Amino acid sequence: MIVMRKLIYLSAGIFFSCLLAQAQQYDVLDIVNSDIRKVYGMEGPHRLDEFGTLSKAPKGYKPFYISHYGRHGSRYAWDDRTYTLLKDVFAKAEELDVLTPYGKEFAAKYESVYTEPLINAGDLVPMGYDQHLAIGQYVYGQFPQVFKGRKKVDALSSTGQRCIVSMGGFTVGLMSGNPKLQVRLHSDHVGMGIIAPPSAPREIRRYYKGVGKPENLEGIGEFFLNHSGYQDVLGKLFTDTSFLEEFKGGTPEVVRELWTYLCGYHNYEPRPLFDDLLTPEQRLKFWECDNYLSFYGDINARYNVIPLLKDIIEKSEEAFDDPNRAAHLRFGHDYILEALVTLINVNNWGVIPEKSEEAKYWFQNYNIPMAATLLFVFYRNRQGEIIFKLVMNENDATLPSLTPVEGNYYRWSDFRAWCDKVIEEHPEIKR
Repeated sequence: MIVMRKLIYLSAGIFFSCLLAQAQQYDVLDIVNSDIRKVYGMEGPHRLDEFGTLSKAPKGYKPFYISHYGRHGSRYAWDDRTYTLLKDVFAKAEELDVLTPYGKEFAAKYESVYTEPLINAGDLVPMGYDQHLAIGQYVYGQFPQVFKGRKKVDALSSTGQRCIVSMGGFTVGLMSGNPKLQVRLHSDHVGMGIIAPPSAPREIRRYYKGVGKPENLEGIGEFFLNHSGYQDVLGKLFTDTSFLEEFKGGTPEVVRELWTYLCGYHNYEPRPLFDDLLTPEQRLKFWECDNYLSFYGDINARYNVIPLLKDIIEKSEEAFDDPNRAAHLRFGHDYILEALVTLINVNNWGVIPEKSEEAKYWFQNYNIPMAATLLFVFYRNRQGEIIFKLVMNENDATLPSLTPVEGNYYRWSDFRAWCDKVIEEHPEIKR
């Protein structure tokens, strides 16, 4: 039975009532529980074993251009504080003699694998390069017509090492299919105004009108306290947790960094060294809190990637008139890709529910893993009509705010008009 739900669509700043219950993943906790890799959320590595079979284009349409945004591949923790804070916590706990027997084992294992991740914090790991190499090969294999001959491919990267090396892996993957491609790589701080607008240099940083924080939803801290059950987890490590308040950010910050580490170490360590700390039930609680953190923080942040959306539109329309253009590639970060897919409501991930605990049914952060990829694939028929589809993480995706031509294929003119309305309703503001 389809349930009527009142939904808030941030994409246009208008409140709708829609029949969208069929898009909700009511079984999301079962999905996460059955696959521990989804628990890792945005800190987890991309699943190269989940490439899907893509839909066929409507009759008469052929692919001719691709616009892309990809998150960097697997990395060490992006901030060395993840490692140093935990080391300091375990050292203090040992000094105070408040480590449980299990906590002593955990701390010893942590100490044994501490140095290399700390030194390389923020850097791409070998798996990250391999991910983008494979994705580049996949994109070429799915759309060889787009990359035929001496076509031009422009790639722009964030200035972070992990993004630059990811760009290299992806383009090498493309060129393994066609060495004649004319590939141009670029990365500088001005380009951050497109690749990661909220992190651009202050002189070119832009801000856009949001919609405020919904009063009906819990704040991040409140949600964590109400739903995480963190006391049980800390009790397995420490006989007394009061000392954690001495650290900057207190207990919540320690727990957050612990969770970041538990999820992220799988990008560079093949052994499941720490997976026994949490029970399956505890993992689900922590994942839901982490997922809510991503969802809640993005409610307004999504509008600050409007410069990226404008770049996708402008570059695409330039390519419509350039027969030598194959693709524009962009390599950036999780929070930008997350903002983009929620801004344009990919797979209904931009919906805001009425209750905090329902956020997980609409948005799941495991859809933005390391090396997550979004493709706009453009098609044209003999009459010159242009349609496109989205491919998210090598699987077909939808734009529920638009009416498709067929399946998951949409008129570019419809999307352009829809985006114009979003941009108009969320103008640039001064700060």
